[in-house]
Amino acid sequence: MDLEVSPQRALKLAIGQLLRPLFRVLLRHAVSYGAFEEIAKRVYVQVALDAFGIPGKKPSISRASILSGLTRKEVQRLLSEPAERALDTTDRYNRAARVLTAWGRDPDFLDAHGQPLALSPDAFSALVKRHSGDMPARAVRDELVRVGAIREHEDGRVSALAGAYVPQDSAVDKIGILGGDVADLVDTIDHNLQHGATEPRFQRKVMYHSIPVQALPAFRKLSATQAQALLEKLDRWLAEHDTDVPEGEAPAARARVGVGIYYFEQSAHPSAVQGEPT
Repeated sequence: MDLEVSPQRALKLAIGQLLRPLFRVLLRHAVSYGAFEEIAKRVYVQVALDAFGIPGKKPSISRASILSGLTRKEVQRLLSEPAERALDTTDRYNRAARVLTAWGRDPDFLDAHGQPLALSPDAFSALVKRHSGDMPARAVRDELVRVGAIREHEDGRVSALAGAYVPQDSAVDKIGILGGDVADLVDTIDHNLQHGATEPRFQRKVMYHSIPVQALPAFRKLSATQAQALLEKLDRWLAEHDTDVPEGEAPAARARVGVGIYYFEQSAHPSAVQGEPT
């Protein structure tokens, strides 16, 4: 029996694995298959037009129809109907995250034990100005309060409650992280499929299949501590090189770059779902 799997078959199996956790999120938030299908159609058309055009030729409805398998009429409908605007959170996220990270690293804003000081409004403004460019201090403060990263005192000072920008209460922001972080991972895998032999991007994980559940709390703590230390080291390097373009100078080529680390855990013997092979 031939056990060789074609790339097309392997891709279909991978998509099935990828969609399972995504569909759990969709079902939990009452997103129907019809709504998912509409999103998928729209993105298929957008990607076909943006990334798979023929050099020297203008992207066309016919080209998008051929690549996506949708009719020209359907492609025309998708292009003519206004799409939902994406939440423009990238810059807000980056600026607020930079301020919060710097608060735990810049010695001018640390106490004698190396812990972030409670800052007066003026001191917080100085922190923002030093590490966030031209973002208004009030906007950064409001954002960090909103995601539960800082606490406001009655005397006007603010204290850091978290060392990283992670929304605590906002489902909208957490769902936004789902889109951004998973997209980054898939983009890295796609890059390595195409260019891994010549210019690979780092993509690794460590995993064992039979760890006693009693050992998991210790590993959760160990992995979180080690991962945080590595990310803070990489953050310091990136912060030193993440400079704004001086006024009057031509902007040099720039890139969005980073490293993500995540923890995962599943039962070694998941219960079988009716109708699925075990």
